[in-house]
Amino acid sequence: MNIAPVFENAFYLLALLNPPSKIMFLAAYEPKLTRKQNFELSWKSSAAALVILMILAAAGHFILSRIFRVELYSLQITGGLVVSVIGWTAVNEGRFVKRTPEPEKNTMTDISLVPLAAPLIAGPGMIAATIAGSFADGFVHTSLSLAIAIFINFLLMLCSGSINAFLTRTHMLGPLIRLSGLVTFAVAMQMLVNGIRACFKIA
Repeated sequence: MNIAPVFENAFYLLALLNPPSKIMFLAAYEPKLTRKQNFELSWKSSAAALVILMILAAAGHFILSRIFRVELYSLQITGGLVVSVIGWTAVNEGRFVKRTPEPEKNTMTDISLVPLAAPLIAGPGMIAATIAGSFADGFVHTSLSLAIAIFINFLLMLCSGSINAFLTRTHMLGPLIRLSGLVTFAVAMQMLVNGIRACFKIA
């Protein structure tokens, strides 16, 4: 197996994963997370999202086409639209997530599953890219790319407090969020274009 395409796809998936949004979520969570809590949230959410996406990589195309009668290009278009809203919000408002006025009293496991594992990690864009990638490149190729992307995202989540403090101190947080949002928006537009192309090709 040629490993270069695996890493190329992993960095594409990492752009869809959008690590700054997870860093902001963990850094801004109240009450402030301890290192132990941050680690617990990071690994539980990453593991849960990886399992969800692996299952979809293996059976997602069958579930879509045979059970829900949804074509792959429809998922690409929908995923592109949803991710474009996230990217545009970051570019326009300088944030990925909105802080709630009162923190929810959930356990670490609850938070790690919702909203961290889904929809923040295994969101519509990642689901669409995973199913499309598995159909085009094969399950093994897509699984390796997923594992690499989620592992890198996991490492960044572990360092969320330090990263957020450094970026805030150097006044780089806002520009970085907007730049990341621009990349996310561009990736979403490409997903949308690919879905439209596939739609007209089939039609």
